[in-house]
Amino acid sequence: MHRRFLIQRAGLAGVLAAGVAPAVHAQALTRWRLASSFAKSQDLLFGAAESFARKVGEMSGGRFQVEVHAAGELMSARDVLDGVQRGAIEACHTSGALFVDHNEAFAFGAAIPFGMNARQLNAWMTEGNGLRLSREFHAGFGAVGFPCGSAGAQRLGWFARELRGASDFKGLKVRFDGLAGRVIARLGGVVQGPASGSDLRDAFSKGLGAAEGLSPYDDQKLGLPKVARFCHTPGWWAGAMQLDLLVNQKAFDALTPDYKAILQSACATVHAELIGRYDARNPAALRELAGAGAQIKPFPRPLLDATFKASMDLCHALDRSNPAWKKLHGDYRAFQQGQLFADRFTEAPFDAYLQGAKL
Repeated sequence: MHRRFLIQRAGLAGVLAAGVAPAVHAQALTRWRLASSFAKSQDLLFGAAESFARKVGEMSGGRFQVEVHAAGELMSARDVLDGVQRGAIEACHTSGALFVDHNEAFAFGAAIPFGMNARQLNAWMTEGNGLRLSREFHAGFGAVGFPCGSAGAQRLGWFARELRGASDFKGLKVRFDGLAGRVIARLGGVVQGPASGSDLRDAFSKGLGAAEGLSPYDDQKLGLPKVARFCHTPGWWAGAMQLDLLVNQKAFDALTPDYKAILQSACATVHAELIGRYDARNPAALRELAGAGAQIKPFPRPLLDATFKASMDLCHALDRSNPAWKKLHGDYRAFQQGQLFADRFTEAPFDAYLQGAKL
C-alpha cells in the first residue's frame, strides 16, 4: 500500500511539473475574478497575483482562468476581504496587515511587532500550527487562506529627521499599517492613517514625520529619499511580510480536487518565487537609496528597547481582549522562541561572521 501511494504521488507530481493536471481537459471551464490589494506600479507585489493566475492557467491547460484586477479597479485595497466574504469575487491577493481593524489576528503572517522572520514564519506555517490556526480564523470570514508570496522583512522606516531616543516619537505624525501605529501611539506618536506608497511623498512635504517602508526595491522606486532623508532599521514592525490568497469558501469547495491541487501548487510556487525576487533586487536598491542621499542608520538601542516593551504590552493586552488573537499569539510566540534558540547556534553567528569578513 505504501509503495502504491508513493507511485501515485510521484505520478501526480510529474504531471503537475509538466504543466497539465490529470483529467483537466474533461472539465468545464472555470473563471474566477481576483482583486489585488496592490497597484500595478508595485510590480513585484501585483506581479505575484499575475504569476499565480498564469500558473493556474498553464497547469489546467487553460480550463481554470483567473482574471486579476489591481487595487481600485474592482474595489479598494482594503475592501477586497469584504468582496471575498460577500462572494462578489472568488479570491483576493492581499496582506493581513490591512485588516487589523476588522480583527487584530489578521496581523499574523504579515505584521507582528518583533515577530518571526520569513524563514521562521514559513516553518510555523508549514510544519507548526500556523496554517491550521490561520485557516480556523479565516473560516469566520467565509474564506480559506493560502500563503502566496513573501516580501521578507520590512527593512526600513522613513523619517523626516533622525531619531535619537524614544521621546522623539512624542507628537510625531506617522503612517504605519497593522499594529505598528498602535505601538508608536503608546510612545506618544500621532497616527495619521495607513501607509500608502502613492501619496507618501506629498504627505512628507505637508508635515508627515515618519512612514514605514516596504522594501528597498519598492522604496527606491518611490523616490522616498527626496522627501525623508533618514532611514532607520530594523523594521521591527514586520519581520516577515507574508502575502495571502484569500478564497471564498464556497468557491473553493466548488472546485474539483484537481483544481484545488493546482491552486495550492501555484500558491506555493509564487510564495517561493517572490522572496527570491526581492532578495535579488534589494542590494542594488539599497546602494541606489544611499546614493540618492538616504542616511541609513540603526534605531538607537534605547528607542528599540522602548518599542519592544510597548509592543509586548500591546500584544499582552490583546491576549486579554481578543480570544482569536490569543489563540494564535500563544502558539506563535512559543514557536518563535524555539526558532530564536536554534538560530543562536546556526544562521545568526554564521551571518554575523560573514558580514564582517572580506569575501
